[in-house]
Amino acid sequence: MSARIPTLDIRRFEGDRDAFVAELGAAYREWGFAGISHHGIPQALIDDAYAAFRAFYGLPDEVKRRYHVPGQGGARGYTPFGIETAKGSKHFDLKEFYHIGRELPEESKYRDVMPPNIWPEEVPEFRERGLALYNALDALGSRVLSALALHIDLPADFFADKTNFGNSILRPIHYPPITADDIPNVRAGAHGDINFITLLVGASTAGLEVQSKKGEWVPFTSEGDTIVVNIGDMLERLTNHVYPSTIHRVVNPPGDAARQPRYSVPFFLHPNPDFLIDVLPSCITPDNPSRYPEPITAHGFLEQRLREIKLK
Repeated sequence: MSARIPTLDIRRFEGDRDAFVAELGAAYREWGFAGISHHGIPQALIDDAYAAFRAFYGLPDEVKRRYHVPGQGGARGYTPFGIETAKGSKHFDLKEFYHIGRELPEESKYRDVMPPNIWPEEVPEFRERGLALYNALDALGSRVLSALALHIDLPADFFADKTNFGNSILRPIHYPPITADDIPNVRAGAHGDINFITLLVGASTAGLEVQSKKGEWVPFTSEGDTIVVNIGDMLERLTNHVYPSTIHRVVNPPGDAARQPRYSVPFFLHPNPDFLIDVLPSCITPDNPSRYPEPITAHGFLEQRLREIKLK
């Protein structure tokens, strides 16, 4: 079933641009999800980052909690197990995670809403490897946005100055082994993402499921070097649902597989905090009138959603 969600070779964006843009746009209109292969991010860079993240999650609980900042909504640093809850869910997700944000220049006007990163001193390689993966995924995300812009008749660089200081987040996630049967919680409850697009490194372990337009849950386990990229709520709103933010979840595996930990690393690509999310005129038609007459800033939208998922 996973083959139903397309995987595309992003090298074609350079050599076969029109066809690639058409196929990518069609995939996102239908699914809100696609796999991106041959992206050029070295596997060694990904493996090194994962090794650092695993080292952190192997630390004692009291040590990890030193990097939790209460009242910040998990914006940076560590968020313990049992806090984040999918919108509308009664049960918290079975995960703990860490947030790495953009390193801003000293004079940045966004410092008041984008706090500095927090680095665990017990894992000295965490910073260098985390930022290397952050920057690689940020660049790949910009390429995907260029293709998406072209598909809706915008210039290829439309998003460049709207995301260059985006409040984007790299989130290494640890789903601990599940030791009890018949629990109501799942590793990640059904949800849509908040941001423009999400790039997921580590969907090669079974568990990710995507809800089709018919309401079916479709497993999406990537192969090879594929990175899963999906649309978030901000881009859905900006494009008046031309690009849908699809509901997805991470289910608990059956049997002995549940007793194994699971790791994944999504990169949530956000626009700049003061970007005004106002429906694009090119996405308004007689058949698709504007669904959002009132614009909202990216930061305002983010704050609203963080309260809904109990991070604030």
